[in-house]
Amino acid sequence: MTPERFHTIVEAYGADPRRWPEQERAAAQAWAAAHRAEADAALAESSSVDAWLACDEVAPPDRALQQRVVASAPARRAPWFRHRMWWSGAALAGVGLTGGLAGALAVSFFVLAGATSPAHDSSYLTTGFGESTADWSGE
Repeated sequence: MTPERFHTIVEAYGADPRRWPEQERAAAQAWAAAHRAEADAALAESSSVDAWLACDEVAPPDRALQQRVVASAPARRAPWFRHRMWWSGAALAGVGLTGGLAGALAVSFFVLAGATSPAHDSSYLTTGFGESTADWSGE
């Protein structure tokens, strides 16, 4: 603890060690015990801060303020609203799942129908990495 830091603490928090920052309280008290004359002068100067802190009083809120706060609070939603939101989410998921299954069924139907039918050209089923049934060498 330096003398400057001790004076800063006393000026900011007053002479009562209970108001000093907890992490620096023990070091400040040890410094004050070692330098009694300088510490007593600083503590005497800060008596006005202690008097000011002692007279500071916060009045409890009156009934009108409490009623205004309660009246301005957001209204609580009814429990049925939560259940309705849950059902709408479940319905949306069900519709999405049904659409996905219908799409998979349609794709598998068209792929199987196109692969077994000799009338349809299945060249769209191949990739650029596989062997192509179409011959483009003449163009």
